[in-house]
Amino acid sequence: MNEKSNQEVLAEIYRNAQLALTSIADILPEVDDTEVKKELCAQHEGYEEISGKAAALARRFDSEIKEPGVIKKAMMWSGIKMNTMADNSRSHIAEMMAQGTVMGITALKASQTDSETTVSPEVDELLKEMIRMEEKYERNWKALL
Repeated sequence: MNEKSNQEVLAEIYRNAQLALTSIADILPEVDDTEVKKELCAQHEGYEEISGKAAALARRFDSEIKEPGVIKKAMMWSGIKMNTMADNSRSHIAEMMAQGTVMGITALKASQTDSETTVSPEVDELLKEMIRMEEKYERNWKALL
């Protein structure tokens, strides 16, 4: 088994939150629906909080976490713009966001499985908090479909 360290798990949490923040920032200008905008803004705050906690824990463990790559962000931006240009309806935005949260949950749960005995309690708790948050966001988006 390839067990993950505190640094690797924190990097996964941070990367996940940063990609979500980027996605929300890319989608928000395309959204006309008030309820969807409200949900996006609330989620943006949640991801910012988790991102800050991951960065603070990384500093405590003398770990460096990096921003997601420019190419990854550019690919996400173009995909979002193409998708929302064709359809910026509530259900389409909700479907896109639900898919993103499912991808995040999958990656985070894999990290959880790979780090059960190797990370500090603080990192483990932050990982669990992020998973709970993502699962809540997934339910919120599915309710808007």
